[in-house]
Amino acid sequence: MSKKSSEKVTIFALGGVGEIGKNMYVVQYANDIVVIDAGLKFPEEDMLGIDVVIPDISYLTENRDKVRGILVTHGHEDHIGGLPYILKHLNVPVYGTKLTLGLIEAKLKEANLLGETKRILIHPDTELNLGSITASFFRTNHSIPDSVGVALDTPEGLIVHTGDFKFDFTPVNQQYADLHRMAELGSKGVLCLLSESTNAERSGFTPSEKSVGQELVEVFRRAKQRVVVATFASNIHRVQQVFEAAMLTNRKVTVIGRSMVNVVTIANELGYLDIPEGMLIEPEEVNSLPADEVVILSTGSQGEPMSALTRMARSTHKKLDILPGDTVIIAATPIPGNERYVGRTVDELFRLGANVIYGPGTITGVHVSGHGSQEELKLMLNMMKPKYFIPIHGEYRMLKQHTNLAVSVGVERENTFILDIGDTVEIQNGIARRGSKIPAGNVLIDGLGVGDVGNIVLRDRKLLSQDGILVVVVTLSKQEGKIISGPDIISRGFVYVRESEGLLEEANKIVSNTLARLMGENVNEWASLKTQVRDALGRFLYEQTRRRPMILPIIMEV
Repeated sequence: MSKKSSEKVTIFALGGVGEIGKNMYVVQYANDIVVIDAGLKFPEEDMLGIDVVIPDISYLTENRDKVRGILVTHGHEDHIGGLPYILKHLNVPVYGTKLTLGLIEAKLKEANLLGETKRILIHPDTELNLGSITASFFRTNHSIPDSVGVALDTPEGLIVHTGDFKFDFTPVNQQYADLHRMAELGSKGVLCLLSESTNAERSGFTPSEKSVGQELVEVFRRAKQRVVVATFASNIHRVQQVFEAAMLTNRKVTVIGRSMVNVVTIANELGYLDIPEGMLIEPEEVNSLPADEVVILSTGSQGEPMSALTRMARSTHKKLDILPGDTVIIAATPIPGNERYVGRTVDELFRLGANVIYGPGTITGVHVSGHGSQEELKLMLNMMKPKYFIPIHGEYRMLKQHTNLAVSVGVERENTFILDIGDTVEIQNGIARRGSKIPAGNVLIDGLGVGDVGNIVLRDRKLLSQDGILVVVVTLSKQEGKIISGPDIISRGFVYVRESEGLLEEANKIVSNTLARLMGENVNEWASLKTQVRDALGRFLYEQTRRRPMILPIIMEV
């Protein structure tokens, strides 16, 4: 009879559960912590002025001596984008495949972290000793080359993290998913499977990326003038097929958009793109070629305001314009929340006379997902045959649907765990249970500030955006206890001063009367004076306008 262990495996997410993006998962056994992925997500509409959102890594920084490294499954922004911010506070080795490390190194170079970050190249057959945890990998298909899943062999048993995946049996780059290795892991016995849930609501199988290439060739052939293709910069399989379609239809390609130029350059240098000699041209050369011999490969498939496609649609791009008769292909599905931006860009393109191909890939044929649908998720579950199951990388409804799929293929419902960020699952002596919560949440990045914008600042920004601000400036005499100058009222975003003179004069009187009354009562604490002015003025303005501007009293004494 084996001796029971006093140690346990703890699994938790610092991002990537109950949301799309910001992926970061943690597996800990005793004094060894392994982190999988370190992504970011883009801000929601109510995060005014925020550039990006990264995971809160306070637990990891508090336990930095135990962190053995960050294993990165692939090079998408929601899996590597947080590294430049996180590695400033947590200098640990980063493990990734060749393309993944190439994309990471470009980010670290921008952040001046390249020299001080240890980067270790892995292959699908690499095995790493990370303290008491042994890490191995298996090749998967996704919309970017060099994607891998991770298997962590702990003293408690095997923990498998799929990374993002689909099963593409005709991959563009001939890198086939390692089904044999996945089945081998399953036959060893998987204690717990963490599997991605992005397409858990979609029935059937996700089509092969190769089908997009065939459709692109047809669209290029039909197009009478220039073709503009907007897609995710990191979808290197799609980018390769654009070059192949251009070659078959005797067109030259120019690449625009900072992220697209960066990724194409890196992928080409590392051998992940095969670009025929003489096919790439500079944006300045486009207008010197016949319109039916040009393809413009662009960022902006999500309608991002500063992207190349959006600027062309608004006729504000420095080098290129959309001309009547151009064909614009938006080869992507809008991320939830971006539909409005994409719709606005499509409207502007139509106004310019372009022929726009957009919408779900099942209709247009110019996009397929990089994530597995329900049958592929079930196939992964059947190969891994896990005792315990944790759905990851998806909004709550997707996690719930994936849980139902797991139960339908034989996982016991009580052996499934849907986590919120910071929730833990502890496995000890083969038994899993929910553990105590650990500190987790969002860290907001605004410019160079990391985490210095919190809920209170966001609340103030929201208030400013809704009703504006009134600044009240008053100078008081300390000796005489009376107003020397002011009150001066400055309005920004509340009312137009020239058209609201009567309202502001009345507001001025209310401030003067309130201060006179308080000074008559010998109230001279600044905090009390400001609060009373703010309250009296706020009540009056709400009665008159039904608005609640931010009121900022500035009281000076001389």
